[in-house]
Order: sequence, then C-alpha cells, then structure tokens
Amino acid sequence: MRNTWIMILSLAAAAVLATSSLALAAKLICISKEDLKGQETVDYCLKKGERFVIIDDQGAVRSVNKEELELMRKVNPKIFEQPAYGIKYHHEAPEMPKLPPLAVPKLAH
Repeated sequence: MRNTWIMILSLAAAAVLATSSLALAAKLICISKEDLKGQETVDYCLKKGERFVIIDDQGAVRSVNKEELELMRKVNPKIFEQPAYGIKYHHEAPEMPKLPPLAVPKLAH
C-alpha cells in the first residue's frame, strides 16, 4: 500500500512539472532592431518608433499595431517597463507580465 502511494505522488509531481514547463507565457519581441539584448526598455524603443511582435508559447508570431499597444498600455503597463529584446535573442527575453487576478465582489449578507 505504501509503495502505491509513493508511486501516485511521484506521478502527480511529474505531471505538475511537465505541465508547468509547457505553460510558458508570450514574449514581446522587437523586430526592427534585431540585436537588442535588454539594453533599452520596451517603452523607450516604442518612443523611437521600433516595431514589435508577440511570440506565444507555441511559437506563433503576431504583429502588434499601435492601437493594440495603446490598449496593452492601459490594461497592463508593466509590459512597457521590461527590457526589450530583438529577434536574435528572443529566447532570452522575459515573458510578458501577467495581469493580476480579477477582483471578485463580496456578496452582501
């Protein structure tokens, strides 16, 4: 019985580790300045007119236009404080910061 529990716990731990390694977030990558390696912030690059794409955890690439960037700025401004990376160093780029969980209003009793 003890061996069964140890086997179940080991499999559960392995499943959690495998799932967490697959759950990577998207990255914001500069495509107009390929050699960036964190020397500048995303916000500074945008002010200079650099273009960005989002690369998701599956490797899909999506171009981001100015309207989307302004919406992102309103929803999650921390994205623009992070260091900017070019496509050559996209594997070193930090993941885009996630939004905090939504607040759930308490029910009146």
